[in-house]
Amino acid sequence: DVLHLTGDDLQRAIALSLEESSRAFRETGITDEEQAITSIAENKASLKRTHTEVWSDSPNPHDRKRQENCPVGLKNVGNTCWFSAVIQSLFNLLEFQRLVLHYSPNTPVDLFVCAILQEHRYLPFMRELRHLFSLMVGSKRKYVDPSRAVEILKDAFKSSDSQQQDVSEFTHKLLDWLEDAFQLKPKNPMVELFYGRFLAVGVLEGKKFENSEMFGQYPLQVNGFKDLHECLEAAMIEGEIESLHSENCAKSGQEHWFTELPPVLTFELSRFEFNQALGRPEKIHNKLEFPSLLYMDRYMDRNRDITRIKREEIRRLKEHLTLLQQRLERYLSYGSGPKRFPLADVLQYAMEFATSKPVCTAADQGPSNATEPQQRVAVHKPFTQSRLPPDLPMHPAPRHITEEELRVLEGCLQRWRTEVENDTRDLQASISRIHRTMELMYSDKSMMQVPYRLHAVLVHEGQANAGHYWAYIHDPHHRCWMKYNDVSVTKSSWEELVRDSFGGYRNASAYCLMYINGKKPFLIEGERCHLASPALSGLDKLPADLKEYVMEDNQLFDKELEEWDAMQARKARQETPATAMLTPNMQGVIMAIGKAGSVYDKSGPEAAFFKAFKVEYARLLRLAQEDTAPENDRRLQHAIVYFLHNQAPKRILERTLLMQFADRNLGFDERCRSVMKVARAKLDLINPDELNMEEYEMWHQDYRNFRETTIFLMIGLELFQKRSYVEALRYLVYCYQYNKELLSKGLYRGHDEELIAHYRRECLLKLNEHAASLFESGDESEVNTGLGIMNELVVPCLPLLLADEAEERDMAAVEDMRNRWCSYLGQEMESHLQEKLTDFLPKLLDCSTEVRSFHDPPKLPSYSTLELCERFGRVMASLSRTPADGR
Repeated sequence: DVLHLTGDDLQRAIALSLEESSRAFRETGITDEEQAITSIAENKASLKRTHTEVWSDSPNPHDRKRQENCPVGLKNVGNTCWFSAVIQSLFNLLEFQRLVLHYSPNTPVDLFVCAILQEHRYLPFMRELRHLFSLMVGSKRKYVDPSRAVEILKDAFKSSDSQQQDVSEFTHKLLDWLEDAFQLKPKNPMVELFYGRFLAVGVLEGKKFENSEMFGQYPLQVNGFKDLHECLEAAMIEGEIESLHSENCAKSGQEHWFTELPPVLTFELSRFEFNQALGRPEKIHNKLEFPSLLYMDRYMDRNRDITRIKREEIRRLKEHLTLLQQRLERYLSYGSGPKRFPLADVLQYAMEFATSKPVCTAADQGPSNATEPQQRVAVHKPFTQSRLPPDLPMHPAPRHITEEELRVLEGCLQRWRTEVENDTRDLQASISRIHRTMELMYSDKSMMQVPYRLHAVLVHEGQANAGHYWAYIHDPHHRCWMKYNDVSVTKSSWEELVRDSFGGYRNASAYCLMYINGKKPFLIEGERCHLASPALSGLDKLPADLKEYVMEDNQLFDKELEEWDAMQARKARQETPATAMLTPNMQGVIMAIGKAGSVYDKSGPEAAFFKAFKVEYARLLRLAQEDTAPENDRRLQHAIVYFLHNQAPKRILERTLLMQFADRNLGFDERCRSVMKVARAKLDLINPDELNMEEYEMWHQDYRNFRETTIFLMIGLELFQKRSYVEALRYLVYCYQYNKELLSKGLYRGHDEELIAHYRRECLLKLNEHAASLFESGDESEVNTGLGIMNELVVPCLPLLLADEAEERDMAAVEDMRNRWCSYLGQEMESHLQEKLTDFLPKLLDCSTEVRSFHDPPKLPSYSTLELCERFGRVMASLSRTPADGR
């Protein structure tokens, strides 16, 4: 039966169609619950993506908005990753944070003293540090700008123009200023927090001495040691140990014994040394392990006597261990020549030889059947084949051995092999016992009374004259490690920390370890940790002046958000309903009206409209349900197919489909004009209160963005196939960024992220290889061209590959590119090339800096739906015929 549609009838009809659509999706196995779970997972993933601004400040302030429970990052304002790493480590010491936030040099005495001091730059620095800390507590921004504090601190360095500041020098200067800032307190809290004392006990030219000294950051040598305890043992003893305990000895030596350890114990790991031969500093990449829980009892003065006894016992054990290892080596590497083998294997090989039976050659076997392969006459090839003597066996074996000889020899070899295996096992067991004894030497309860827990690890990646810094900091409330890498703050793990910090694996390693007294949890926990609280709850703990400062900054950010939203709304309102539909499939509408022709003749235009509406919707639903290859992406054919894939609300589908039927381009014949008029009348019946126009425009904007992303991808892949890597990279970079924003809203909003990432990565690798070959040429023009490619194209894109949740292949590609350029450091080259390389490497290694050298997105040509589908299909099909490497 044909229905006469009123406005309510139309609502019910569309609702019925949408219900059929929902049922169709459920039949394909996609439930509402699964869609919700997928959406939630995608949203959670997007919250963790903290590098949307990695190659420039995003113009959209919502991308720079702090997510709930996420710590605030620090903007890199020009090779200042060292500042971020140290400041974040200190900020997360809540006792230190409290001291800075509540610092107030407002007493008359303070002002008088400051007036007469020559060095009082710490005052403006403390003011800016308070402001910075307050923003890190309560800002609504994802990251904040530390420029003011950095500039003040940079002025204190002798060479403020240097590309990479000396972190050790910076940290010492920082502690000096902090100490000066609190010097008028009865007890300087910075000294109480970071400084300890040790006793230097020793002999100098036969005379004993004992001096008490203060220390802040304790330096430790890395070269030649395998773990932190070995470094500490070496640092605590200088010179001949025996001379310290002898009454009549002219030798010199000393021991260090801690008399007072600070609540925050910081170790400087000396990973840089000056190469006299090359005349430049070099980084020590040796592996050095350190524990998450460090017991300092063996280094305390009160344990001097027992530690000396244990050290002597360990020394004796090490001597015995050396002898055992030498004996074991003789068993495992036996022989007098250059090649050596395990003795047990040598005896086994001798046994195998003695018991081998010689195999006769074909000549010894006499004639046989002519069909057997042995009768084939081998063709002798001079120079490539030599004749075998006719009586030579096929494999080594004794020519003559009697049964009695074999029995005696077998007995001896078997007995000797058993003896060797038993001796080897005994030696290995003894060595293991000694190792275990040394490991447990300080494990008794009396030597586990001074625990220090690892709070922060500051990491350096690169070479001695260039590199990047970041920090791993422990979150005691969530019991996890956090990685603070400039603007990026992400959840990490002990395994990732070990990989980046121990060294020996790649160019990254720890240069500073910060431990805290395990019996003073207030240092890091406080009453409530800001990491475990909502983003703005920290405002309550700020002093009044800082609270006002943060609120003003948050108001500015809120205003920026409002202005952005208003601008987007104005753009949406400027779009006419006719242009809101970028891909109107008029052919489908005309066909649907044609199928409703008999209804039109019998019951009039309203019934014909309803019939055509159902026919067109059914066609689009079938397109959405088809499982097609990437080259036949149905979402490009119609906006409603895209909306169905992404479960758009029914009111969006309803208005979009009605707008298609109401298009004025249908007015070319009487039947279409009549259906168009009915559709326009139905549009007027839609209650505006039930249709959020901003939401409607948002969905269509997403579809426009999807088409633009498709065009970026299509042109980028075409250029890549033509080997135009410079142009291809521009398209693929923007394609990846836009696609990532789409995917953050839903699984089917964009294209395959791995596909785009692969070709973006390949472009960068090929450009890096080309630039490196130009640099190797040594020609001034080509060197400049190569470095230009790196500075303008490759370096701005590297942070994209290192963004949070980056693929391992992206990270490996970045590591390969960095290693390629770092390898030049050890090579001889002309001074001007060395200078250019030294200037370039910090940019390559410190790629967390926000880069502004990338141009605006390339302007895209317009394509009809048919043109876009056909051209996109061709390039995607070509990829499937010629699969890319690594996919």
